[in-house]
Amino acid sequence: MFLESRIIIIKGKMGKMFNEINSELTTFIENQKIFFVGTAAAEGRVNISPKGMDTLRVLGSNKVVWLNLTGSGNETAAHVLKDNRMTILFCAFEEKPLILRLYGQAKIFHGRDKSYKKYIDLFPKISGSRQIIEMNVDTVQTSCGFAVPFMDFKKERTQLKSWAEKQGEDRLKEYHKEKNRLSIDNFETGI
Repeated sequence: MFLESRIIIIKGKMGKMFNEINSELTTFIENQKIFFVGTAAAEGRVNISPKGMDTLRVLGSNKVVWLNLTGSGNETAAHVLKDNRMTILFCAFEEKPLILRLYGQAKIFHGRDKSYKKYIDLFPKISGSRQIIEMNVDTVQTSCGFAVPFMDFKKERTQLKSWAEKQGEDRLKEYHKEKNRLSIDNFETGI
């Protein structure tokens, strides 16, 4: 059941805000092939990261977790350590138009943390898994998505998985220390 808290006007169209993720929106999230994560510290750059593969789970009406894979940077982790605000955005590229934003506060868990071990089995085994992010959702917003183009999903890219498998665990740990320990604004990432 939708627990609607307020309705806002967005450029002449109705946008809706809710206190939680309902079952209809959970189904929408589960069917998406890509999502975008937005974070920022009080200073420095704002970061928006596209995320794919089977890496996000809705754990309840106000909680999601996602598996953060090795990348060329680690801005999300650095920002969450500075300021735990996070926005996750989903867009409908097929069928009925919809934009969905989840707003809340996040925590980062590394392989050494109990919560990482608690959540890791929710995801398929993916080489290069770096962190798990837990987000407590306080606001859910939907908007029309009328300007989002139709796009067809062909298949997942395999380059990241293949690259991480070739590296092996020891080389991945070295890569994390070398490339993922600091953000581009020189903020610590917890690695």
